[in-house]
Amino acid sequence: MQITLVVPELVWPEPDDRETLAELAVPGLATLLARSRLQRHAPRSLEATLCDAFGVADNTAYAACRVHGEEHAPAAGGAVWLCADPIHLRLHQERLILADAATLDIAASEAGALVDALDRHFADVGRFHLASSDRWYLELAAGHEPGYFDVLPLSAVAGRSVIRQLPETAEARWLRRLLNEAQMLLHQHPVNQRRDEAGRATINSLWLWGAGRLPTAGDASVTDVWSDLALTRGCGRVAGSHIRDLPDDAAALLAQAARGGRHLVVVDDLQSCVQYEDGAAYRAALLELEGRWFAPLQQALASGRVRRLCLQAPTAYGLLSWTSDARAQWKLWLRPQTLQAIARGLAATAP
Repeated sequence: MQITLVVPELVWPEPDDRETLAELAVPGLATLLARSRLQRHAPRSLEATLCDAFGVADNTAYAACRVHGEEHAPAAGGAVWLCADPIHLRLHQERLILADAATLDIAASEAGALVDALDRHFADVGRFHLASSDRWYLELAAGHEPGYFDVLPLSAVAGRSVIRQLPETAEARWLRRLLNEAQMLLHQHPVNQRRDEAGRATINSLWLWGAGRLPTAGDASVTDVWSDLALTRGCGRVAGSHIRDLPDDAAALLAQAARGGRHLVVVDDLQSCVQYEDGAAYRAALLELEGRWFAPLQQALASGRVRRLCLQAPTAYGLLSWTSDARAQWKLWLRPQTLQAIARGLAATAP
């Protein structure tokens, strides 16, 4: 059995943040990393990392792949899709800060009302679709092409400052007009008026990203995909992998997984903690992952139950990939480091 475990934002991006990193005991993870071979690549988003795992080329259609992974969404077909995810933009010290839907607590009724209004207003452009309260889509009508589209995935901008929302190309001019109209519609909608009156952040814009059509095929070397993320599931379906729900922990995974397979597991518990600079939540989530995933997988690897383990982490330090096997885990002279020491080492050797 071979496992690739993808954990975005595994390493806290501030290596000298003692409040977050000091005395953070994760011996299973520390042992696993100490006895693994590290490869460090240029920074990659979680979305790009996932598509790479399935052999899908760069500039892939994240939106169409994510639609393909939704449980109750229309078939992606040959249409051009955009993720049209609800966001809140706020001005802070002359910078626009983006908050994604994970921070907005959008009720299903609120999302439904807003998407219905967008769908009616932009009927000539395409169709808006609601997959969940935080995942919205725009299926473009024939003849509407966004052209070159270099918008960052939502995971790369959530909690951060944004300079622009859409490309400045001539081909995307109509899409920028659409976004301006959508912002005005959202601002005036009764849903947002009620949220504003209640002192809640409004859904005042959309993050339009991932434009393109569904790829025809991917690398089928991943036999099983274990993830609750729609994008991962969609990429897996394109590649012909077996799609499974993410289990509660490594023990449940090992009990269900075929021993000869190549398994991709995506655990994204740390991502929002880092995006919104919540060190306390990061510590708590990492300790949970230590007990449920890192320590059990390190033990399974050392015992030979898992033949090969690759831990991939898209982080501020780059895309980090640690690979190990049973033999390497018995190199007892390779002493574990604290996570803070690992972070400092990565920061000191940044390209």
